[in-house]
Amino acid sequence: MKRQNISSGAVWEDMIGYSRAVRVGNVIEVAGTTAANGDQVIGKNNAYEQTKFILQKIEKALEEAGATLEDVVRTRMFVTDITQWEEIGRAHGEVFRTIKPAATMVQVSALINPELLVEIEATALLSADHPQNEGFSLR
Repeated sequence: MKRQNISSGAVWEDMIGYSRAVRVGNVIEVAGTTAANGDQVIGKNNAYEQTKFILQKIEKALEEAGATLEDVVRTRMFVTDITQWEEIGRAHGEVFRTIKPAATMVQVSALINPELLVEIEATALLSADHPQNEGFSLR
């Protein structure tokens, strides 16, 4: 089956050995995504702003893989302070209110940088007749 690795160019990708997203067939998995932008953290001390930025990064990775946010069937949110769930949920809802993927939000003890408050993974699934499936085997 054809595999497409999508890179964001982050130094961590080669160091740790991962891709921002991977597409195999009609499935696209987006790796844990944070509000890091190079050495800078976007939305310091603001879980809502971090979540908005993360979802924009996820959308860009999906587009590179031939998908859109409408193709997302699952999100997983890892947060360092569950008391901020409403702000994180508000940003998630602004993007996914009508799409309604399956979603999970769990509190974790820490992320790789203490300024990061949220990390999100996403799974997208393209329908068999999606125009971006050309060249990809769905078996």
